[in-house]
Amino acid sequence: MSNSLSDSDGLHPDSLLAHAGGGFDAATGAVVPPIQTATTFVRDEDYEPVLPGHIYSRDSNALYRKTEKLLAALEGGEDSRLFASGMAAIAAIVRSVRPGGTLLAQSGIYWGTTLFLRKHCARNNIALVEADASDLSAFRDEFSVTQPDLVWLEVPSNPFLKVADIRKIAELCNGTSAVLCVDATAATPLILKPLSFGADLVMHSATKALNGHSDLLGGVVSTSNASSEVWTFISEERQNAGAVLGSFETWLLLRGLRTLALRVERMNSNAIDLARSLEAHPKVKTVLYPGLKSHPQHSLAKSQMTNGFGSLMSIMIDGGKDESLKVAGALDIFQRATSLGGTESLVEHRFTIEGEGSGIPENLLRLSIGIEHGNDLIADFDQALTTI
Repeated sequence: MSNSLSDSDGLHPDSLLAHAGGGFDAATGAVVPPIQTATTFVRDEDYEPVLPGHIYSRDSNALYRKTEKLLAALEGGEDSRLFASGMAAIAAIVRSVRPGGTLLAQSGIYWGTTLFLRKHCARNNIALVEADASDLSAFRDEFSVTQPDLVWLEVPSNPFLKVADIRKIAELCNGTSAVLCVDATAATPLILKPLSFGADLVMHSATKALNGHSDLLGGVVSTSNASSEVWTFISEERQNAGAVLGSFETWLLLRGLRTLALRVERMNSNAIDLARSLEAHPKVKTVLYPGLKSHPQHSLAKSQMTNGFGSLMSIMIDGGKDESLKVAGALDIFQRATSLGGTESLVEHRFTIEGEGSGIPENLLRLSIGIEHGNDLIADFDQALTTI
């Protein structure tokens, strides 16, 4: 690639995204980067790589580095690493905790993360403590007692949309050996930059809003300190364990990122309008969305989040499991599917997915708000709620 833009040019993130980080293909002049499918790269007569750094595609891929550089710039970080999925990224981070160590994790987060943490820690003699990170006093007490090696937050949390105070929890970690990682998937880097509040690491399921088109699996981890011990471990783990994103998937991700700013703007606008409409509806018991003044951490969310509050929300139907399933079944525009962050709006009855023992209420519907016309989304829920 040539004629590369960078965050040092002082460009707004929207401009960086529109140009996919900048540059054109030096070989052809194409404004769209090529997909290099080769798995290995040739050496010269002296057995030096013809192109420095290009040895084997598991870690030597120009498209990876271009996409990672753009993501690091969005986060305000020093470096990023792409992974084959969000869970692969989580696994690499968690494996930095050695047997005998302690992991302090926010409770009530994405069920897939919770299950992985519980099983991984049990198998590897790692103490796992789960605590409500939105209750800073209680979380501070747990931190003092457990002295964790890794603190895991999810801001905002999925599906309860709780907001933890990243800055104050980062201050707890300062001066100790604890590494603070924040899963900010539900917010995107355009809304929340955990590294700016003192987090050591931030991760995203790139499957979600970063790609935004529900057609790839991917994950990304970014750091504020590329020379740290934990970052060295994560980088080596990605390369040695081979949890890399494919070239085509990386290209799809980079293409999706070009429209991230526009998608986030529309999704945020739709989400707050729908949240306010549902909050006023007599058949909706509770709306969980940090953009609402009724949200218990609304002020904290405003202090940490910019340009909106994200496209994820949950609602509690005034009824039980049957009523909630009836509403979900009556929706026409919202598709009944698992995921979030895509252009299409989704609804999910989380109890059906997680089942008994997860602590999820039977009347909770998780909503991912897409880029449709906002009035259509409101009308869809209005008609669906008439069925109960």
